[in-house]
Amino acid sequence: MALRSTIYKAQLSVADLDRGYYADHALTLARHPSETEERLMVRVLAFALHADPALGFGRGLSSEDEPDLAISDDTGQLQLWIAVGLPDEKWLRKAAARAPRVVLLAYGGARADLWWRQNQGGLARHPHLQVLQCDEDGTRALAAMAQRTMSLSCTVQEGEVLASDGQRSATIRLTVLKPGLPDGGRETDRQ
Repeated sequence: MALRSTIYKAQLSVADLDRGYYADHALTLARHPSETEERLMVRVLAFALHADPALGFGRGLSSEDEPDLAISDDTGQLQLWIAVGLPDEKWLRKAAARAPRVVLLAYGGARADLWWRQNQGGLARHPHLQVLQCDEDGTRALAAMAQRTMSLSCTVQEGEVLASDGQRSATIRLTVLKPGLPDGGRETDRQ
């Protein structure tokens, strides 16, 4: 018998001082049985960093060829592909072929550092790919806030995100490993 995904609901309040974006979002996330709470919460972090009414979650770990989050235009064409974790360069190459802008949020401390050293040469060939690394202490503190029903606030400013659930807080520092290029003149979030 296959294990089923666990549903999480989050009320997310985003104050992105860098973009001048302030909004509340009601999120529903499916946590795959093999997904950690840290990865789940990094997906929430990715949403906060790129918050937009058109931004939605993909099917996650249950589908290898889909983004974790995405924005599509009115015709269904992908405009922004967001992934979290440490995928291989071949997978990111496919993503870059399907969307004009791809953002990767890497996390995992020393594993992420090793992954970057092994992949940065190949990833340099993808001009519209942006790679951000989240600090390990921050993502672990964020994971501790995971609950089936949660209310979170995230303030984004100058490469840091302050997340709070009203009782605990976490500061997640972001390091730009690869800046990426703006796509076709469209206003971009994190360049």
